[in-house]
Amino acid sequence: MPTVREARPEDFEAVTALLEELGRPKVLGTDQETTQRERYAEWLASPDLYAFVSERDGAVTGFIDVEILPRLNFPGPQAWVPDLVVTDRERSRGAGTALLARAERVARERGAFSLTLESAYWRTRAHTFYVREGMDDAAKHFVKVIGDFVWPPRPP
Repeated sequence: MPTVREARPEDFEAVTALLEELGRPKVLGTDQETTQRERYAEWLASPDLYAFVSERDGAVTGFIDVEILPRLNFPGPQAWVPDLVVTDRERSRGAGTALLARAERVARERGAFSLTLESAYWRTRAHTFYVREGMDDAAKHFVKVIGDFVWPPRPP
């Protein structure tokens, strides 16, 4: 079974590589690497942002981050998961379940009314996993990119 721990500054390269695997813009080896490393350090230091990694045999195999967001007309904040990714070789071996459980624990500790995430429509295997973990398919996601890059990533 993988272990889950808080992400640390020295996990930047592993976390960033996982996010790139998920389809996030390339950072490693680009002119954005320093800026993104600083943003990652700020994320780790923020009291309303959480980041965890899964490990097996000392290697980072997965990542999840959680934002605690205030919401109007709800009894508490919402726990939002912007990113959950596990390496290909580690999928279906417990890392995703362990990471999601850690995120849910944080959400409950912070008094959140829900734990929410989004997943690209073509990631049907992930959708099955989320439903199996007790989540409901509850919404559609819409995006209008106003920056100068292609988003969301296209299906492989």
